[in-house]
Amino acid sequence: MEVSASLIRDASGEGIGFRGITRDVTQRKKQEEEILKIKKIESLGLLAGGIAHDFNNILTAIVGNISLAKNSITADNDAHDMLNSAEKASLRARDLTQQLLTFSRGGAPIKKITTIRDILVDTVDFVLRGSNVSPQFELDDDLHNVEIDPGQISQVIHNLTINALQAMPEGGTITVTAKSTGLKNKTIPLPKGDYIMISITDQGKGIPEKDMANIFDPYFTTKKDGTGLGLTISYSIIKNHGGYIKVKSEVSHGTTFTMYLPASEKTINNHVIDPICQPEPETTIRGKILIMDDDKMVIDTTGMMLKNMGYSVDFTSNGNEAIEVYKAAYRKGEPYVLVIMDLTIPGSMGGKEAISVLREFDPGIRAIVSSGYSNDPVMAQYREHGFCGVIVKPYTLNDLRLAITQIIG
Repeated sequence: MEVSASLIRDASGEGIGFRGITRDVTQRKKQEEEILKIKKIESLGLLAGGIAHDFNNILTAIVGNISLAKNSITADNDAHDMLNSAEKASLRARDLTQQLLTFSRGGAPIKKITTIRDILVDTVDFVLRGSNVSPQFELDDDLHNVEIDPGQISQVIHNLTINALQAMPEGGTITVTAKSTGLKNKTIPLPKGDYIMISITDQGKGIPEKDMANIFDPYFTTKKDGTGLGLTISYSIIKNHGGYIKVKSEVSHGTTFTMYLPASEKTINNHVIDPICQPEPETTIRGKILIMDDDKMVIDTTGMMLKNMGYSVDFTSNGNEAIEVYKAAYRKGEPYVLVIMDLTIPGSMGGKEAISVLREFDPGIRAIVSSGYSNDPVMAQYREHGFCGVIVKPYTLNDLRLAITQIIG
């Protein structure tokens, strides 16, 4: 509460007393705390996004070369197991950079229409498998669809379930609920509308009141071996999806994390593929592929992977070069079957601008956009910007092959 006072004067102007005014500022304080929390995360995001971008370029070379090495030896070779282990370790590093990218102010989720039910059940079951904690699901039958990045939301569920599991070393039950709900008041700082409300409740030791205000802060942790990033990452992901996450806890009586995600009226699998991006019959010859990237390690590694698949490859380092080379090949009657473009080229034209020029020149161009970090939603809405596919760095040989096959057969 906030109390203020004003002086009361009589007809002659002499002060005769005070009038007190009491205001409830609880909501304002909550909003101020929310803004402060967002600023803390965004300041970390500026640093994390840049590091993750550079690190993903390096990982692309590492993961790609491991994939090529595995492909060149038989499965019974002693080196195959070692390469498998190296690849798994590299992909764990990729997962770490993905966590860093969730702090990024512009790293838009790559969304699709789906149901939350399968993500909840699959993720929670996976985390609790083999433990002394069992799940109890209370999921409404009439749940709305949601438009989400399934990988990111799965990561949130994974983080919250891990926390609940670690809070119950003696075992117990984690209750997972989901229901459709409408928000009509300001108790939750979200616009009015339809949402999916998801709660994960444990029977653990609870969170002390002195820690409650800090649990979403970067690097705050009460665990001996914790990073202090799990809940911050979860907060960022839910915020980037237009949702909200809150916590309620009582020492010795457990903790409940509740999140709200906007509901969608769209139906699953309602996306119509652009006919230009439909794959050709399997008899299509390999042909030439043009790579545009400013990182030599990425160019060399991706080039080797494409040659391993049977394609011939040309390279450019920026959008202007890519436009010039593509047009020249087209006019000679030797067009490229595909272009793979890095989204952002510091100090020069990137893929977003280049594809706009090239699609005007050749409406039938087939292009994949690639990036390890994006401060632009192109990676999430690639079709709207003229691309037929997307591949996120770092990628394996199989990742690249799948992305290409879906476009050119």
